[in-house]
Amino acid sequence: MTAITDITDMSDIADNTLADSGKPQRGIQSLDNTGQLLAALVAAGRPLPLGELARAAGMVPAKAFPHLVSLQKIGLLSRDASGDFLAGPLGLELGLIALQRLSPTREAEPEVIALAHATGLSVAMAVHGPLGPTVIRLEESARPQHVSLRVGTVLSMVNTAIGRTVAAHLSADVLAGALAQDAIRMAGVAPDTVLSADGTLQAHYAERLRGVREAGIDNAVSRPVPGIDTLAAPVFDHTGALAVVIAVMGSSGSFDSDTGSDTATVVRQAAQRLSWRFGAPA
Repeated sequence: MTAITDITDMSDIADNTLADSGKPQRGIQSLDNTGQLLAALVAAGRPLPLGELARAAGMVPAKAFPHLVSLQKIGLLSRDASGDFLAGPLGLELGLIALQRLSPTREAEPEVIALAHATGLSVAMAVHGPLGPTVIRLEESARPQHVSLRVGTVLSMVNTAIGRTVAAHLSADVLAGALAQDAIRMAGVAPDTVLSADGTLQAHYAERLRGVREAGIDNAVSRPVPGIDTLAAPVFDHTGALAVVIAVMGSSGSFDSDTGSDTATVVRQAAQRLSWRFGAPA
């Protein structure tokens, strides 16, 4: 028994040594090919027939088919009524385990840092907290800027891009209750500014939120801080609910803060990458 334990320990040491050496480790070629098929199916985002899936993975169907049969046998893939390949029960279980382990704020950290470097602007990340849209992360720009936001700042749902982006993705009843407290937030307003007597949204505010949902981004010019512009985009989780909002901020005139600008595209793309990472529906 001791000899077996020693051999196992030596094997573990050898594996760790290989991993630490930085040298590429030799895998199993057939499994690498199988991985190409899985990656192609994920990239497509929909069920695929044999021929199309094989082409996407760079294989001929005759080579791909045995791999797909094995993937079906172990439950990683299955086939629908049309014979197209899609995720199987084991594949779905593995995906759910990965989603359960995700921490949106932790997973978004590298994207926030990369966005700050790519744009040269400050980047904030916010969530819908108990008091409203709350800044939980702030990556400062390398260029000096007078941005008065701090971690813990709670923002208006009416006068800030981050707040409107949160508001645009809340249910009507939750939003109405949240707007009742807007006056206590940074740049907040009295409820009757955007809420009618019957509790429905006033037309101008409802239209603005609809535009935020359609564009996938919102902007604020010199608000809530005079001289500072903001672009904010939503990030969704695997249930389709809002997970976080990411936003870039910079001095007015130092970047194009229009929602159709190149900077806006970069922000939207970062948000979309994170949504994909969190398993958000297409």
